[in-house]
Amino acid sequence: MTTPTAQDGPADVGSVIEVIPRTLSSVRIADDGAEEWMSRRYAVESDGYVRLNMITTITGATSGEDGTSETITSRTDRYVLGAVRRAADVVVVGAQTVRAEGYLLPKSARLAIVTNSGDLGEDGLRTEGREGRPPAIVLCPADRADDVRTALAGQPVEVRPVDAEGGRLAPRDIVSALQTEGLRRIVCEGGPGLATQFVEAGVVDEICVTVSPVLEPVRHPFLDLTDRVSSTVAGMLVDDAGFSYLRLRVQE
Repeated sequence: MTTPTAQDGPADVGSVIEVIPRTLSSVRIADDGAEEWMSRRYAVESDGYVRLNMITTITGATSGEDGTSETITSRTDRYVLGAVRRAADVVVVGAQTVRAEGYLLPKSARLAIVTNSGDLGEDGLRTEGREGRPPAIVLCPADRADDVRTALAGQPVEVRPVDAEGGRLAPRDIVSALQTEGLRRIVCEGGPGLATQFVEAGVVDEICVTVSPVLEPVRHPFLDLTDRVSSTVAGMLVDDAGFSYLRLRVQE
């Protein structure tokens, strides 16, 4: 079986349909109006809102055999990613995710990177076609700021030191620092460790999760929770390739 990818998977030529709420509204991906259709499903009305946006296989893996999400994703998932980002002020990721995925500055939202070391990998941030975008915000513990600035010299970033108890940034520190900058609609894209911290800290309002119909060994689980987190299904899309796209509202 060939795993569908963002470039050539069967979801690229199919449709996506809304099953929760049961409108059964559908759109063919890549047709005119697909982006607007998707944006309506992922719109955010609240000024201050924290989302988690991740992809997982049905076995709970967040990456494929190449160590990235590329071999478990679909083009529909890329449309969801675009819609979630358009509804956000800032995208938050950990430095390990930047090293693994090779992040490109987003088209719409700002990018914020959480790091202790400033190590973004050999390739660093990608900017091709995005040279006019604002630099990424790098959040690091205040006592590591000088080392992080040295490590990232020449990169398209602005380092923001954050006072952190115990020398590591907690999710509430991250959210507070970004909201102080006026970036109130936040989406965390992981990786799994940072995503788990956000959920367990109780700062996440909604989880947007793509479930890929792939049986992949689990190297890093989607969420490695120690306690159950109550949620309700706020929305669900499915596509012709068997992918599902859930929105889960976290219950306090």
